[in-house]
Amino acid sequence: MLTPRYLFAGDFQAFHDYFCEQPHLRKRFAKGSCLWRPGQPCEAIHYILSGMAMNYADHESGRRKIISFHGAGTVFPGYHQTDYRIELSLVTTALTDMEVLEFTIPQFRAMFESNTALSEQVVSWYAMYVNRLLFETVHQEYNSSLVRISNLLYLLAAGQPEKGIEMTQEELSDLLGLSRVQLTRGLSALRQRGIVTTARGRLRIKDPAALAQLCSSETI
Repeated sequence: MLTPRYLFAGDFQAFHDYFCEQPHLRKRFAKGSCLWRPGQPCEAIHYILSGMAMNYADHESGRRKIISFHGAGTVFPGYHQTDYRIELSLVTTALTDMEVLEFTIPQFRAMFESNTALSEQVVSWYAMYVNRLLFETVHQEYNSSLVRISNLLYLLAAGQPEKGIEMTQEELSDLLGLSRVQLTRGLSALRQRGIVTTARGRLRIKDPAALAQLCSSETI
C-alpha cells in the first residue's frame, strides 16, 4: 500500500548504471539556483546524483506553497508527453548543491520506450506523486490545523523520529498552507503534551505513539 510522501529519493536507484550508460549531460546546480527557468516549460529531465531539490508554487497572493522534495536516486521532473499550463507556475530550486544527469525529453523518451522496467517505474512514480497530492487534498480540506501538522510531522519522520526533522517553521507552514500563527499554535499544543521539542530549524518527536493518535486515518 502506498504511503503519502513529501520526500522522493531512491525511486530510480536501480537504474543508476543504466542512466550513466545513456547519452546525457552531467550538470551541477549551486544551492539556491533554479533547475530550469521559472515560467518556462521544463525542457530536461534530471536523475539526481546528490543533493536535494524543492518543488513549489508562488501564488499571486504572495504565499509560497511547497509541494515536494526530491533527493538522490530519483528522477525529476517526471517524464510525460503533454505540456500542462499549471507547470509554468511551478519552481524547482536546489536546496543544497546538486549534481545530476540531465536528459533531453527525446533522450528520456527513447529510454522510456525501449526499457520496459523503466517505463513501469515511471508509471509507479506518478502513482506515488498522485497519492501524495490526493492525500493533501483530503486532509487539507477536512482536518483541523493540529491534525494537519501532526500528519505532516508523522510522515516527515518516516519511521525514524529519533533523527529529528530539519526544517524551519516557515517551511512547515508553506508545506501545509497554514499561517505562521496557526502553525505556532499547533506546535505549542504538541510541545505542551510532550510530543515534540523544537529548536531553531529543527524539530524532534519525543512521543511518536502520541503523535500517531492525533493523525488522521489515511496517514496511519
